[in-house]
Amino acid sequence: MGQPHENLVAWQRADDLCVAIYLLTSNSFPREERYQLASQLRRAAYSVAANIVEGYAYPESRMRVKHLRIAIGSLAEVSYGVHLAQRVGYVRAIATVELEKQMRMTAAPLHGLLKRSLKAARSTGDSAQ
Repeated sequence: MGQPHENLVAWQRADDLCVAIYLLTSNSFPREERYQLASQLRRAAYSVAANIVEGYAYPESRMRVKHLRIAIGSLAEVSYGVHLAQRVGYVRAIATVELEKQMRMTAAPLHGLLKRSLKAARSTGDSAQ
């Protein structure tokens, strides 16, 4: 693991979640959803991991905070997309339960990173609020 983000539990879990969403949308969604809900879910899941990567590419806390907040918003979007997919019958409840667990396990360290980054921004005078 050579990049700064690769050692972050939040990124590792977001990466796993992104793979799970890609597999789910490939295997469970109807063909006509390929460019609709499936595509939106994939983009949101990708955005969680990608924004952690982008945030850790910047040395300054303000930019890191910005990207971590976007990642958290994208994770909420994934959560709603999974909820909707279950409601319209694309995903069985058992799969949703496992994905919800993965999302919670991603959210916890992600929120921890945001909290730590906000604290660092305040201590350096970098206005990240």
